[in-house]
Formats: sequence, C-alpha cells, structure tokens
Amino acid sequence: MSTPIITTISITGIPKFITGKVRDVFDLGDSLLMVASDRISAFDVVLPNGVPNKGKVLTQMSLFWFNLLKDVTENHVISSDTNVIMDALVAAGAQDVDEKLGEQLDGRSLLVQKCTAFPIECVVRGYLAGSAWKDYQKLFSHGGEVNLYGIPVQVGLRESEKLDEPIFTPATKAVSGHDENISVAEAEHIVGQSDFQELRELSKAIYAQASSYAAERGIIIADTKFEFGRTSSGKIILIDEVLTPDSSRFWDSAVYRPGKPQPSFDKQFVRDFLETLDWDKTAPGPKLPDDVVSKTAEKYSDAYHLITGSEMTV
Repeated sequence: MSTPIITTISITGIPKFITGKVRDVFDLGDSLLMVASDRISAFDVVLPNGVPNKGKVLTQMSLFWFNLLKDVTENHVISSDTNVIMDALVAAGAQDVDEKLGEQLDGRSLLVQKCTAFPIECVVRGYLAGSAWKDYQKLFSHGGEVNLYGIPVQVGLRESEKLDEPIFTPATKAVSGHDENISVAEAEHIVGQSDFQELRELSKAIYAQASSYAAERGIIIADTKFEFGRTSSGKIILIDEVLTPDSSRFWDSAVYRPGKPQPSFDKQFVRDFLETLDWDKTAPGPKLPDDVVSKTAEKYSDAYHLITGSEMTV
C-alpha cells in the first residue's frame, strides 16, 4: 500500500492563521496548530505534487532538535501528541474531528504557543554557500571590500569554504517570493538594537551546539535559518521549524571538498532536475516525475536518520 501524500489540509470550523509554502497554521484561540504538509517548493514556487512523508520528517526532526537544544533556548512546542491535539481541536470548536483527521495530523502536527514573531529570518552561516557565495563574488567583481552584509569576512575564499567563524546574516521574511539578505544595520532598525543582539547571540549559540552534535555524526551544517517570537510574558523563544532539510544546508563531511557546490541532504535534487527543463521558474510549476519524487523522499529520510540515529516511523 502506497504512502498517502498530504498536500492539502483543512479543519472544519477552525480558521487558517497562515498558509505557507509547506505549513498550514490554524488558530485555536489560546494556541496555534502547525501542520507540515508534504508540499515541496523550488525557486519559491510550490510544485503540483508532493513528496511522501516530507511533512513528517520536518516535524519529527524539528522535535528532535527542540529537545536537544532546550538548554540553549526555550521553544514554542506545547505538544506533539495527536490525542492532545485532537482534544484541543474539539475545545476550539472544530467539527468532524474523527479518525481520518487524526491519521492526517499524526506525526506532522505541533500544538504551539501563540507569540509575536520577529519579522526577520535569523540566518547563521558557517560556510560560504548559496546566496552568500553569490553576494561574496559580487564584492570582488565590483571592486568592493569583503564586507558581507556589514560583516567583515576573509579575502580569497572559495565556494563552500569554511569561514573563520560563523556569521549572523539576517534576512527579510517572505510568505511568498524570495527572502532577501539585509545588513546588520537594517536588521537592527527593524527589530531594535537590544532584541537584535539577543537574536544574534541565541542564533549563534544554537548553531554552535547543533553543529558540534552534527559533526559527531559526519554531517556539516553549512548554514541554517531560525525564527523567533516573543511570548505574552516578553520572553524570546525559538519558533517554527528548526534545523530541517528545508531550513538548513546539510553536507556529508566524508565527501566535502571546498571550491565547488556540495551534495546536500535537501531538495537540491529537485532544483537540479528543474534546471534541465524549459521552465521560467514562475507558477505554475511542473509536475515532478516519480523517480525524482522518490529520490527526494529518500534524501529527506536519510537526513533524518543521519541526524537522529533513528529511522522514520510512518
């Protein structure tokens, strides 16, 4: 029996708080229900077919990291227990709360605290890759100093090379479209200097602990992004997802070689396939072939296994 792919989630009687590229967030009054679908996006376009169990991998991996990092920072998770979630839905006035809904939500849902999200992405980079590598190259082509988003970095780095020390490079948040890298000064203006400093220190502390753990398992966390929110009591906590293949660049340290792009445990396989098509990278996106879907599912599952040491139970 094939694994059902969940790309659309609706709960009768409960309004959607946010519909993201992957997650649907429902407003339960005193809390939120965050459900990770199996949708996959590339080049900021949600593709028509999903990847089996992707939402479960993202949720279960986030839970693993939330638990591992609880001594570094508090997080927004109230419960991942499906029975607790179903009871919360009934209490919030949901209709048709039945076994079928429970099966859809199981393993891919988190009941979380409500808080006010900070309007920036908190990106930490330990290696020069992705958009940072492109922006780094532009500094040389225009004769500028090597000052990346207001942060000095060493001269003469190659693609994928390790930085002397991890850097915090904030970005704007986009529900649709591209997040954009911004300078430290711009981020300080958006959130305020005091909060910016706390977000930066928290992000770097999380990255340091996570990178140390991953290195023991043969994984390089090249870069990652975090989201934070402020609770009603004023405390800053970690929210959304954390250190998943959707929010992070994971490399195999055994095959890591600087000076070129690295194989990664994420949806790069999908991007590489799409680059072979005559597609202008605007919606609607093309349907993925079965072999690309299955290979992508395998990469997400491999990432979970390598990081947690466990197999996904579905």
